[in-house]
Amino acid sequence: MLLSLALIFLIGMTLGNIAERFKLPKLLGMLLTGMLLGPNGLNLLDSTILDVSTELRQIALIIILVRAGLNLDGNDLKKVGRPAILLCFVPALFEIVGMLLLAPKLLGISLLDAAVMGSVVAAVSPAVIVPSMLKLMESGYGTKKSIPQMIMAGASVDDVFVIVLFTALSTLSQSGSLSNFNWLTIPSSILLGLLVGVVAGLGLSFLFTKFHIRDTGKVIIILSVSFLLVSFEQAVSSIVGFSGLLAVMALGAAIHQQKRIVSKRLSGKFSKLWFAAEVLLFVLVGASVNIGYSFNAGLQSIVLVFSVTLFRMVGVAISLIRTNLNKKERLFTGFAYIPKATVQAAIGGLPLAMGLSSGEIILTIAVVSILLTAPLGAILIDSSFKRLLIKSKVA
Repeated sequence: MLLSLALIFLIGMTLGNIAERFKLPKLLGMLLTGMLLGPNGLNLLDSTILDVSTELRQIALIIILVRAGLNLDGNDLKKVGRPAILLCFVPALFEIVGMLLLAPKLLGISLLDAAVMGSVVAAVSPAVIVPSMLKLMESGYGTKKSIPQMIMAGASVDDVFVIVLFTALSTLSQSGSLSNFNWLTIPSSILLGLLVGVVAGLGLSFLFTKFHIRDTGKVIIILSVSFLLVSFEQAVSSIVGFSGLLAVMALGAAIHQQKRIVSKRLSGKFSKLWFAAEVLLFVLVGASVNIGYSFNAGLQSIVLVFSVTLFRMVGVAISLIRTNLNKKERLFTGFAYIPKATVQAAIGGLPLAMGLSSGEIILTIAVVSILLTAPLGAILIDSSFKRLLIKSKVA
């Protein structure tokens, strides 16, 4: 396992830096590292690290979502208002509608299979979007209209919405029936996740006020509570809908509201943790990708992924109607909602494991969506923000 970790970090950082030299996003080099080292490549990664790959990727996601929360100002989100809420679900719904219209014709699958496929593909990647938006916030691009904050919050809830939809639709496809509980988990996952996260954040703010704790100790406490929140989600999943990852981001936002100076210092600590977590996350995502599926996909799959991405961008445009964003800022928001990676790597293979007849083609489309949209979205974000967004002075 130690050899695998050494290879992941050394080769992942090297290929990431090489990609950056060619004006490409680092994650592209990291994804290639995973595909090269993983079981579908040279098979150099120890099976023990692959067995805990899901947990390691979840830790990386927790780190970046805590950092996102520590930089989220509630006043900014209030200022954005309605479009931030619409971005939580409208783009995903448009992408699923696009899949329902196009997948049966292009791939010859049923409407229900197309719906399950859409729920796999429709989730954006917070691991790609959040670091990019934090970078914009630190440099002042789009912050006057709270564009990075709006995108960051919307993308995080988008994942919760889509994953719950996937659970409901895959259950329907497997059993032929759907209970009211499946639909009730959507609002309860979001509302309970936010509520519990805010309460946890307020509790930690009180703790940090009453007791002198070094920043390193605060980081460990925040991470530990975040792990408990995600574990709590797994424990109550059969009883009530609850999003642990959304609670983690709400926790960070609550700390930011109560202790702004402390949250800025802690954000710096988490950004250093993210330097290592980013490599681990994207290399392991790459290792989970079976490149053979993408080779067997055919032109129809590529056309399908690009087409439903256009549906998503239409959903983004509709969410931003009657806002003060200009055309360039709306176009950038559409670009920011393109990248897919983490959710597709996590749930893309589940329909096949569940024995669904369309499981293999759903996994294929999930792989194609990662390979096409993660690099494309990251490239568009990095190459366009200076031209499309207005830079404000950073406090």
